[in-house]
Amino acid sequence: MQTPTSESFAPDLGLEAAASLATAVRERVEGVLRGKPEPVTLALVALLSGGHLLVEDVPGVGKTLLAKALARSIGGVFHRVQCTPDLLPSELTGVSVFHLAGNEWEFRPGPLFAHVVLVDELNRATPRTQSALLEAMEERQVTVDGVTRELPHPFFLVATQNPYETTGTFPLVEGQLDRFSVVTHIGPPDPATERALLLGEGGEDALADLTRVSDPLVLADAIATVRRIHCEPSVADYVIAIANATRTNPDVAIGASPRASLALLHAAQAHALLDGRSYVVPDDVKHLAVPVLAHRLMLRDPATLREAQAFLVSLVESVPVPHP
Repeated sequence: MQTPTSESFAPDLGLEAAASLATAVRERVEGVLRGKPEPVTLALVALLSGGHLLVEDVPGVGKTLLAKALARSIGGVFHRVQCTPDLLPSELTGVSVFHLAGNEWEFRPGPLFAHVVLVDELNRATPRTQSALLEAMEERQVTVDGVTRELPHPFFLVATQNPYETTGTFPLVEGQLDRFSVVTHIGPPDPATERALLLGEGGEDALADLTRVSDPLVLADAIATVRRIHCEPSVADYVIAIANATRTNPDVAIGASPRASLALLHAAQAHALLDGRSYVVPDDVKHLAVPVLAHRLMLRDPATLREAQAFLVSLVESVPVPHP
């Protein structure tokens, strides 16, 4: 079958065209990040649901590669920021420069003005710099010198952090974590995939040959299509039941917020689109509950993300699944 190009999709996407686009992007990205279908799927769920992605993993497993492949597949502008303790907020948002000749101020946009932004090792930036991302991630805009400027649409932020190396890092606060709709990890490849990578299949070699299958305007319409995917009231009640289970459990200090419930529903809609369905099923919600909610919980006993994920798995299993 011929791979779709950006010309294959009309400006006003229907469900079938949006699903074809999502499948085409997934195939391209999986051709670069070999042997990792689940992280690729979760990245696309975050992208198509209009959210943002946090990848927690050790260096060298393909976090940057994933972000680059997504950006190139959708034909968007890609910027990468390497976080360090001396990184300033203005180095993300941009700065106003005064020109003596013209006697006026000129705004020079920062790297946030892109369709896909990779913020590498986010927890190495200070809390002051981390907070510069809050407005961008929630409102899709930045305010500099009292002037608010809209970011490109769509705007997708991929952040990374190494959960095992804590020297010189600043843990993300709850408000920052809550801005990420999905958290995932990639992990090392299996021996067969790593052998193929060593022999030049996938990885940076495949990235160099990757061509776009969409453009930002078409992708924005695909995201709008995701929001129109049908959700039965019983499935919405299932989302609420899972959220309430986190709020009433005695081991949880802070449970899932209404924004977290909404993020879970939008993620389930995106997952349904990737499966070629026009409706959400309970399995979409159950499959995504952990990557969407675990990082938002605050347990009474301090826990790592992996421990919070394990806790949430057992909690979700205790919530009855609705049946048609």
